[in-house]
Amino acid sequence: MTASDGHKFDPSMLREYDVRGVVGKTLHAEDAHALGRAFGTMVRRSGGSRVAVGRDGRLSSPDLADALIKGVRATGCDVLRIGRGPTPMLYFTVYNQKTDAGIMVTGSHNPPDYNGFKMLNAGKSVFGEAILELGRIADEGDFEVGAGGLDDVDIEDRYVDRLVDELDIDVAKPMTIVWDCGNGASGDVVRKLTAKLPGTHHLLFDDIDGTFPNHHPDPTVEANLVDLKAAVAQYNADWGVAFDGDGDRIGVVDGQGRVLWGDQLLQIYAADVLERVPGGAIIADVKASQTLFDEVTRLGGNAIMWKTGHSLIKTKMIEEKAPIAGEMSGHIFFSERYYGYDDATYAAVRLYRILVQSGKSLDLWRDAMPVAVNTPETRIECPDDRKFALIEEVRARLAKTDAEVNGIDGVRVRTEDGWWLLRASNTQPAIVARCEAADDAGLDRLKAQVTAQLQKSGLESDDFFAPGGGH
Repeated sequence: MTASDGHKFDPSMLREYDVRGVVGKTLHAEDAHALGRAFGTMVRRSGGSRVAVGRDGRLSSPDLADALIKGVRATGCDVLRIGRGPTPMLYFTVYNQKTDAGIMVTGSHNPPDYNGFKMLNAGKSVFGEAILELGRIADEGDFEVGAGGLDDVDIEDRYVDRLVDELDIDVAKPMTIVWDCGNGASGDVVRKLTAKLPGTHHLLFDDIDGTFPNHHPDPTVEANLVDLKAAVAQYNADWGVAFDGDGDRIGVVDGQGRVLWGDQLLQIYAADVLERVPGGAIIADVKASQTLFDEVTRLGGNAIMWKTGHSLIKTKMIEEKAPIAGEMSGHIFFSERYYGYDDATYAAVRLYRILVQSGKSLDLWRDAMPVAVNTPETRIECPDDRKFALIEEVRARLAKTDAEVNGIDGVRVRTEDGWWLLRASNTQPAIVARCEAADDAGLDRLKAQVTAQLQKSGLESDDFFAPGGGH
């Protein structure tokens, strides 16, 4: 049976790999309810009937979750409600409880007034065309109708125990670690986890607070790691770890307070996993350093560059049967020894295991990495209705030159100096830029090329790479 009461989402909500909006402006409880009906309909039509639902710690998440659950149940799907926690705990529930699908209410690393939904159906991420299909189902009111049940499931302890199991080795020299939860959804899990791990653990901002009073929960921005660096120095810790708002992205600093970005962490994980999976595929997104791809090749792995986006990477992992994958943004995915999704807390425990087994400190791992000079991932404000067109303009101009371009996701251009990247963000009204060279002079030349392209497309700045330079 179907119903005819359609619902139209604000078009800005339907993103490439999730659904997201500004609460009270583009996202309301009615949208959550309609999405629940559309998602439940999709689950039913793919042969499923059980949906796990979780939520993060944002102030708007309880109401949105309630509306979402009502919508899912209205399609005849049964809901397993796990309550508040990190997104990876929702993914874990899907596998542990063998549900057909899962949906997480989360604004991820975005400001407090944002919220949204990450979805998994039939073992795969819901993204791209599937998200547009959800919009069509809702718009046409093409909903399945039923009366699904509701069960509350306390999964947190089982999830924590699974994380602890990853460190199933003798830890002769327990470490001192600082954990910065950033007031995000990982706080309760990290508190329970560290109580069971060997070593000395210092927790920062582990109280879950959707206003994020201490710092923004995005570990890819170095300014958000100031407290973590200070605590590592204060406690003379071996290393420190930070999480984003919903716990699927990791940030790490070594004992000297140096940041290890996503592609550098992936080098460590790759070196470990390729010992057990020789020749394995290691996937990284287009923002990753060339030194990573070169290192994976040196270690005998199959280095694959792919599109940015957690759903896109997870799908490519399945296709390539890759044991691990990662993004500059701190999403690290493990299918070897784990379930194939991005889980920052699991990534932290796995790093602990590698450091113990290798007998090398994180500082030594960092010291041994190839040296390159690069910009951080730089976000330059650009309206959603302009950003993709701008990238196509750059692509068209480059096509008239002899530039060596990888166009898999935006434009990544290799030159004698190194490489530069421009791509449209799928989550924010922004263009993402990054450059990498062998030395500062080369980096300046690459930045000048990027600046010239952006200026030709109408963005105004003399230095897009300066703090606030693209605003």
